[in-house]
Amino acid sequence: MAIQLFELVGQDDRRFSPYCWRTRMALEHKELAYETVPVRFTDKDLISFSEQERVPVIRDGDTVVSDSWAIAEYLETEYPNAPSLFGGATGQGLAKFLNVWTDRTLHLALIKLVIADIQDHLDPADRQYFIESRSARFGKLPAEVQNRSAEDIKAFRSAISTLRAAMEGQDFLSGNAPAYGDYIVFGAFAWARAISDYPLLKNDDPVYVWRDRMFDMFDGMPLKAVGYDI
Repeated sequence: MAIQLFELVGQDDRRFSPYCWRTRMALEHKELAYETVPVRFTDKDLISFSEQERVPVIRDGDTVVSDSWAIAEYLETEYPNAPSLFGGATGQGLAKFLNVWTDRTLHLALIKLVIADIQDHLDPADRQYFIESRSARFGKLPAEVQNRSAEDIKAFRSAISTLRAAMEGQDFLSGNAPAYGDYIVFGAFAWARAISDYPLLKNDDPVYVWRDRMFDMFDGMPLKAVGYDI
């Protein structure tokens, strides 16, 4: 039986959750059969069986796991003979650091450049939910958070400079081949591409080259998802 992946979607089947992208890439990496179940912001009933309200959620037979990091750990433990996501305990520890860095640094910088673009790709009910919930979280409307000021662009470029330095002399963050650490960071760019045409990177940036390499993975599955050509 295929694993079910419950993931966030907007209008036109836009898959814009960075966390769901982490899980989708992990499933592909592990070469596991899966099927996706689209969940909109206001479709909380679809994942009520998980006893929480956030995606991604996977259902593997009778087992239910939520949270992208917990899912990655589950897949690694439950399917030890499939390609490893971490390459061992040391790699898993480093990936956990990258998980936290991406959430606290890269995402926070990226939010200020693309968050308001999300509402343009939501149904009316979801759009209202998004505006209200994000306004409560940030203390201002998404359109006010996304001002793309010189300071905000500088913060994003600083985060990117860290990635650029880490990839010097290697094709992937994880070395010569991709692993879960790459999928963590890639999720941010897959999210941005789904909902915004704002050019985050220049074509000659090594991070842009890495990003395109990631989009080509798994027979181009990520690039086939609905998004902008940037």
